[in-house]
Amino acid sequence: MATRIPASSGSMRKQPRQARSRATVEAILTAGAQLLAEVGWLKVTTNRVAEIAGVSIGSLYQYFPDKAALVEAITRRHFDEILDVLREIDGCDLSLEARTERLVAGMIRIHGGNPRLHRVLLRDVPASESLQATHALFAAEYLGRYDSFLARAAWRGADRGTAAQILSSAIAGVVHDAAERGTLHSADVRRELISVVLAYVRHRQ
Repeated sequence: MATRIPASSGSMRKQPRQARSRATVEAILTAGAQLLAEVGWLKVTTNRVAEIAGVSIGSLYQYFPDKAALVEAITRRHFDEILDVLREIDGCDLSLEARTERLVAGMIRIHGGNPRLHRVLLRDVPASESLQATHALFAAEYLGRYDSFLARAAWRGADRGTAAQILSSAIAGVVHDAAERGTLHSADVRRELISVVLAYVRHRQ
């Protein structure tokens, strides 16, 4: 469950091996994510992404055959950033309070850098077969990590899988709503969300 979300067979023409090529791909993905959040799926063009990234269109096409492949890679990167927060917490020997603070802070950080990206990825991008597989892999590990979070908190309530779904949805809902409202970095939002998570978990310990 700790591996990265794998790329589908047709999503990338080749994998970057050297530091320079990895930097090129990272610049392309960052530019693509920025443009996607700004203008939406329909208005994104690979030419514009290459321009923002400061690379030639030929360099972009060395790695991504088309816009769909590029956006799938952006989706995988975004999902892995979210999962990395949960993976780090899962591997730490911390109190419930400390793990909850890290969880909330991590989700705020990931979504605060590009607050519109998650919504665009989920709502605007056409769901190809390979992209659906990416979503399924993400969802499986995402809920599994929340299940582990509850297990380490000695959860004794209802079915833990159901509780993991409720807890993850509650956190995501608050974070996404705050991002839309421009209050994601509010200290009050962060403090109250931590309190909500702790109250939910503690009442079934």
